[in-house]
Parts: sequence; structure tokens; C-alpha cells
Amino acid sequence: MDTKYIFVTGGVVSSLGKGIISASIGRLLQARGYKVTIQKFDPYINIDPGTLNPYEHGECYVTDDGFETDLDLGHYERFTGIHTTRNNSITTGRIYKTVIDRERRGDYLGKTIQVVPHITDEIKRRMLREDEKDEQLDFVITEVGGTIGDIESAPFMEAIRQLRWQLGRNAVCVHLTYVPYLKAADELKTKPTQHSVKELQSMGIQPDILVLRTERHLDDHLRMKVASFCNVDLECVVQSEDMPSIYEVPVSMQKQGLDAAILRKIGIPVGEIPEMKAWHDFLDKQHNAQREVHIWLVGKYDLQDAYKSIRESLNLAGIYNDVKAKLHFVNSEEITQENVGEKLEGLAGIVICPGFGTRGIEGKIIAAEYTRTNDIPTFGICLGMQMMVIEFARNVLGYKDANSREMDEKTPHNVIDIMEEQKSITQMGGTMRLGAYDCELKEGSRVYEAYGKGKHISERHRHRYEFNNAFKKEYEAKGMKCVGINPAANLVEIVEIPEKRWYIGTQFHPEYSSSVLNPHPLFMSFLKACL
Repeated sequence: MDTKYIFVTGGVVSSLGKGIISASIGRLLQARGYKVTIQKFDPYINIDPGTLNPYEHGECYVTDDGFETDLDLGHYERFTGIHTTRNNSITTGRIYKTVIDRERRGDYLGKTIQVVPHITDEIKRRMLREDEKDEQLDFVITEVGGTIGDIESAPFMEAIRQLRWQLGRNAVCVHLTYVPYLKAADELKTKPTQHSVKELQSMGIQPDILVLRTERHLDDHLRMKVASFCNVDLECVVQSEDMPSIYEVPVSMQKQGLDAAILRKIGIPVGEIPEMKAWHDFLDKQHNAQREVHIWLVGKYDLQDAYKSIRESLNLAGIYNDVKAKLHFVNSEEITQENVGEKLEGLAGIVICPGFGTRGIEGKIIAAEYTRTNDIPTFGICLGMQMMVIEFARNVLGYKDANSREMDEKTPHNVIDIMEEQKSITQMGGTMRLGAYDCELKEGSRVYEAYGKGKHISERHRHRYEFNNAFKKEYEAKGMKCVGINPAANLVEIVEIPEKRWYIGTQFHPEYSSSVLNPHPLFMSFLKACL
């Protein structure tokens, strides 16, 4: 079978959930036995989101091969279990840089470089994944960020228009729009959807399938109205209502026949509806979970998307432990020695979140001390682990001036130091220790038991600073054990205090490896301890 291409675009407003719809389509096609990948094209000029403030763009997700990407790739991986790479995340900046680099080498033989055809040709090449010809994929799902009408996305729309003609029935366009409810008129309004489709048609693209994002149920009369005005079959107008959980979206899409509509448009026999037993079993566990466990997230970004993968990993682990994980955010800038007990009152466990820079670190250190001395389950991730190490140095080893070289370059007790290979780096973007690295676990440790698959693991990283091995013996003598080591660099990857119920810090980001059908073992172990 030739590879089929599905393009997912959005209209009316941003943040409608194109990533969730794309991931749901991928999950449904996988359930039918097809091999799928999903890629995200973002119209911003940044080469990648690695240097973006989380307030601007939410969390930065990291692939196995060490590329900093959009958070939607986290949804793709959690829903489908596929491992994305740098080729699954493309920005306008990467497209233009590739073309400009070619021009500087003289590859265009002196021709004038233009948006059409040079930029659009490079977009098409990436959409067709011409660098990945050995993949043997049945479907490539391409989500385009932003909203129809954005000036930045025009070249992407032109590329899709050209590909629709070139690929014929091997390409399908799914357009996600918004149907608002006007309370004063007590009416759902389809006009924004009509205008969005009209805008898309003006670019030469006729959507094959419309997904209507709505907070209220849409009746068949309204769907028929949209179908008539937008030249779309009624069976190809589906609704994406607000759900109690994003993991119910694939089931809702399957019930409405979204995957079947895609197959019919492409000319593939629809066949029987897949059972998706494992997914339904997961949803049953989610629905049946009655007990609540309260987890505090201590960080400095007061924004849900800033810690998206951590939140989802905790939710998934809670469901598999038959509880609802109720997550509460505490801004570390507001934590002091005087109010820490009040701020963290009633918690079952705490996650000390990752991040960069000096803002809010003292609050994280105070929180780490409070949970250590009160024996509250504590999970420190990346910078969170480093704050646990600094707290231990100050309050157990007795080095009151202990710090990270990131925060204080002159500290005499630099228990966290910059990595040797990072010392000569001057550029910010894409230069950290990124991607999957091996780690050897110490037998008999809590993390060894949690993973339950031997000594050797591999996890994803995103950092410049590391545990200073010069202090390792002192830490171990006083009770903080280094139980995960990178065999190539002797880098300390995991610390834990065995005498505590659950007090573990990881230099890596385990949240990047958690999926719906395979929750991460460390989050599972942490939730068990919280119970």
C-alpha cells in the first residue's frame, strides 16, 4: 500500500486541541493494524522551542534522539506509543535555515530564491518524509500549528494545496474548527466555522472532514447545516465535545466514525470496528477510581502546560493505582521557612519540578527540606533533583553555602557543577545534554525494584549541570545514595535516601517516557508510596 497522508489544520481560534485529534486519529488507525507516525509543523521562526519561555509555549518535549520539540509530540507518544524524532517536529525557522544554507553553498545555481517554489518545496519534502524513505509507513499524520489565516502559516497551506493535487486520493484534509455557544441567544453559532472553511477554500484547499470543537452537544440539524455550507459529507462532520478526560477523545471519535470516514475518503475498505480492549480497560479503571490522592507540584511556572508531561504521567500512574491524582500547584517563589508547612498542608506527596535559572530555587530547597524531615514522598526531576542535592548539602553535610554553579558561580561547595563538555559552549539553542542516555541501577535500591527489569535503563535528558562527584562519598556516608550512574561518563543520574518512604531525584526526565498503555515505573512507584 502506498503511504497515505492526513493533514490536520485548525481554524477560528488556537488551542482547540489539534494535537489531541491528531493523536486520536493515530491511535484509531493503529488499532486497525496500520503503521503510523505523526509530525508537527509549527509556523514560528524559532529553530525549535528549546529557548522559548514555558509561559509562551508550554513545556518543551525532548525526543530520544535529543531534539527539543513542541509539547504536542508528548500527546502523540502517550497516545500511540511511537517514538518520535527530530523529523517529527519542523518549524518555519528550520525550513528557512535549510533553504538559506543551500543557497549559501550555491546549490541553486544562482537562481532567485522565493517562497514558491523553494520554501514550499522544502515543506513538501519534509511533509512527505523524503529523508525517511525506509520507514514503510501506512499513514503520515501532519498537524499544522496556528490558525488558518495566520500570515506565518501561508507557505504551509500552499504546500498542502500542492500535495493534495499531487497525491490525489492518497491525501485527506481534516479541519478542526470551533462552534461557540452564545448564552444570551441560547444558540450555537456555525458562522465562525463557515468563515474558517471559506478561508481554507480561498487558499485552494477543500477540507474532506470537519471536526467541530464544542462545549455543547451538536444535533444532526446543525451538523447538516455545516455540511451543506462547507461542501462536506454529513458523515464527515464530527464533533469534539468537552470530555472528562482527553483519553476519552479517541473512543468518541471512533463512535462517530472519524477513522472510517478517513478510510472511505482514501478508498480503503473500512472493515470491522476495532475492539481497542486495552484502551477501554484503561478508561474503565479511570471511571472506577474513587479515592483521591493529593500531590503538590512545586515549580515557578504557574501554567498547566509548563509541566504537561509530568501532570499526565502522574494522572496515568494514579489511574493504574486505582486512584484519582489531584494535582495542586505551589509557586516556589512564595514558599518560605515560615509558611512551608501551611503551603504544603494535606499533601500525600510532592514533585519538585524542573526548570532553569535562579528564580524560585530557594522555595524548592525549603520544600525539599520540609518533605525530607517530615518523611513525605518526594520526587525531584532534573533541577528538582539538584535542589534536593543542595538542600542535603546545606542541612545534613553542613555546607551552608552549598549551591549550583548555575546559581552561584563562586560557591566553594559547588555540589552541582556545569558539565565539562558544556564549559566551552556559548550558544543557547540545542546545545544542552539532550536525548536518551544509558543508566545503570544499583541492585537492591528502590529504583531498581521500581523498574523491575534489571540494571540497565535508558532515559531522556535536558540539562547542562550535573552532580559533582567530588562530594559523592560524603553524600553516601550521610545517607543520600547515588543509585543510578551513566556508565560512559560516570554521571550521577539518580539519588535516593533509602531510609525514607520515597525520597528520589532523577537528573533525567522520566515523564517523557510515560504513555497511556505503559505508565512509567517511577511514577507508578511514587504513587504507591503516596498511598
